[in-house]
Amino acid sequence: MLNPEQSSRFVSKDELGAFIESHRRQLLSYVDRNIGPALRSRLEPEDIFQEVTIAALGSLDQFNAEGRDPFRLLCQLAEQRIIDAHRHHVAAQKRSASREVSIDAPVGSSDGFGFIDLLVASITSASQAFSKDQKEFRLQQAIAELSEEHRDILQMRFVEGMATKEIADRVGKSDGAIRVLLTRTVAHLQEILKIAG
Repeated sequence: MLNPEQSSRFVSKDELGAFIESHRRQLLSYVDRNIGPALRSRLEPEDIFQEVTIAALGSLDQFNAEGRDPFRLLCQLAEQRIIDAHRHHVAAQKRSASREVSIDAPVGSSDGFGFIDLLVASITSASQAFSKDQKEFRLQQAIAELSEEHRDILQMRFVEGMATKEIADRVGKSDGAIRVLLTRTVAHLQEILKIAG
């Protein structure tokens, strides 16, 4: 029988399934690191793992492509499932008309949420394999060019759903400084998208 640890070729779904099961702990750990508390309150890492398993078994050809790292492909599938789950569970709640719009619920324009949705997808997707369009790809590039501190603050605010005061306490800055940083960073990223668009 083929040893999946030494080759990325899988003759059958059973072999791919065995590979996924042998990497269950690593994949669950990957999902757990990337799921964020806002989404974690709605589903378990195991739910994402199950969806990834189903998607992978339905994509045997993709796992047999030359030069593809099967575990990396599993992580990419997990990224996409996390993004989709965030859009479905967390973003839909943020769209509720009953919520106030401020820097704490991010951009003040009426079409601002579309940008924030794209921003969340770009932050949570480390690879470009699943970029839905050129805007998301460009936004991923722009985020990668930010300082690590700015990326972390964007992650805390828009992915983890932390209030600016909580972020300020965590990074040792004032609430006002975090609000200014977020406003400027989001405006900068929106401007890049206008230029790219």
